[in-house]
Amino acid sequence: MRILLLVLCACCCSVLVDAAPYGVARSCAPVLNTPAFGTVFGGPDGKTLKTDRCGQVRELEFIALEGTAFKIRGELRDGAATVLRVETDDYPVPAATKLYVDSRFVEPREEMPASRPRRLPSAAEIVAALKAAIGSPYVWGGNVQGGVAELLDLFYGGAAPSAARRQLMLAGLDCSGLLYQATGGWTPRNTSQLVSYGRAVPVAGKTAETIATVLEPLDLIVWNGHVLIVLDRETVIESRLECGKKGNGGVVATPLRQRLAGIMRTRRPVDNWPQTGRQRDVFLVRRWFVP
Repeated sequence: MRILLLVLCACCCSVLVDAAPYGVARSCAPVLNTPAFGTVFGGPDGKTLKTDRCGQVRELEFIALEGTAFKIRGELRDGAATVLRVETDDYPVPAATKLYVDSRFVEPREEMPASRPRRLPSAAEIVAALKAAIGSPYVWGGNVQGGVAELLDLFYGGAAPSAARRQLMLAGLDCSGLLYQATGGWTPRNTSQLVSYGRAVPVAGKTAETIATVLEPLDLIVWNGHVLIVLDRETVIESRLECGKKGNGGVVATPLRQRLAGIMRTRRPVDNWPQTGRQRDVFLVRRWFVP
């Protein structure tokens, strides 16, 4: 069924018009929480990327991988630009959050497409991909280390200073995006899902040293807002936003026991994510990879 809706945007005058009911990502496609793609990418001068004081595009939710299936809820036209309001099982969101993608990244379909093909890499492949990401910049909503080159042609006329190209392409990873990329999009994309992914490793009441002895490669040290991935019994990897520091953070590997001790200065270990009450001062360990 096709949908006709009217939408008034503060930044532009757009109308939701008739659209195909489904679509598939032709290639890696940035998905935003606003339809104002021209404001985020390119801006009024066609040269800038809309970022906050930490250099992050807060409108970016994630980058849909090639083959991602969308339900199209409407089509917004603003001049020559066409933006689709979409939903996807690859990225569940609360009802209040709306997702948008530039139609040039999407192949329309009349029938519901199959879900994106998935293959869980081996543990060795995942660890290798994680290690290969060390040094990548932190990008809010980023889960494609090399970025989306098409953005340069679509919004910047293909011309951008070499020093700015990677940022304009959204080349980099956030914390759950690091894991999502390494697993080929197998794992959930957000920490709100990762806190219940796999099975709990009992850690409540234990010390950092004791927890370190029970961790296995690819275990997740996670809370709603951040995730760290165990590389081996001595090392953990994560993508951290460090606003104000050179590069504003990125993917780093650190000694496991040292990082655990640092976390436990402000958080205590629990076995399950609390449904009510305080949530800012806890973390848990989830074991999801089973050889």
